[in-house]
Amino acid sequence: MKVNFGGEEVEAFPVEINQSNEHWNQYLLDDGTVVKMKLVATKVMRVDNKFDMEGNPLYIIQSTNITSVSAPDNLKKKG
Repeated sequence: MKVNFGGEEVEAFPVEINQSNEHWNQYLLDDGTVVKMKLVATKVMRVDNKFDMEGNPLYIIQSTNITSVSAPDNLKKKG
């Protein structure tokens, strides 16, 4: 499949995700709200004949952010 990589059209090959460990990042806000976020990879593609400074192949990763909000009762909409 052809993809745009740094302004250049390159060949990339899908690579299946066999296993994942997606951990939540948790933030306690000043107003007592707890916000949790995690990044979830949805698609991985290896770029053909492109490598980083250590010789590792380059990957294009499509992802989405998942969020969860737990606010104190006094901040929640009534009714």
